Amino acid sequence: MKQLLILVTTLFLFSGLSVGQTKRAVESPDAPKAIGPYSQAIVVNGFVFAAGQVGTDPKTGTLVEGGIEAQTEQTLKNIEAVLKASGSSLADVVKATVFLADMNDFAKMNEIYAKRFAKPFPARSTVQVARLPRDAKIEIEVIACQNRER
Repeated sequence: MKQLLILVTTLFLFSGLSVGQTKRAVESPDAPKAIGPYSQAIVVNGFVFAAGQVGTDPKTGTLVEGGIEAQTEQTLKNIEAVLKASGSSLADVVKATVFLADMNDFAKMNEIYAKRFAKPFPARSTVQVARLPRDAKIEIEVIACQNRER
């Protein structure tokens, strides 16, 4: 138990967080509303932890048509809206996780992804999953820094 307490204390000190650190939920009207007990993003200690987004049109509440290309583009638009509401942007993303329903869609996704991010590209993981919400073809979640200059 003592080792666990030391580990947790060390992690808090290393990350710059303190017990009682304030976290703020973010909600953008330009991204789909959360459909469960979660926030679109949480901002804490200068970082934005954005929930996964799929290719849902925030106006209609339905997945966009046009396959993986259209869903990837809409997913990135949704992430961009959440980041903007958080005081961040795609340029501030440090880590992205891409979930694909079919790894055969990787090349098409990657082509669109590469157009939206600039060097230095965020660290990224891409995995194939059994199923995504609303039977989407893609979901992306990101971690970003808040842009202190804005």
